[in-house]
Amino acid sequence: MVLKKLLFIFTFNISLFLLLIVGIQNSASRKKINLVAKETVNLPISFIMGVNFITGSLVGSILILNNTKKKE
Repeated sequence: MVLKKLLFIFTFNISLFLLLIVGIQNSASRKKINLVAKETVNLPISFIMGVNFITGSLVGSILILNNTKKKE
């Protein structure tokens, strides 16, 4: 049951990532992200926002899955 939910979570988020890659093909505006020690390469703003959304979706889904597992 848990394996089935994990498979769905990863499949859904990988699908979102592939749609994101296809969707940003013609993105013109690019920015750098300032990290603590270095800067990243120029990335489209839509890619940065999309990856943040997908990461949050993945982490949130795994945390909820872990929380419901403990209740059972």
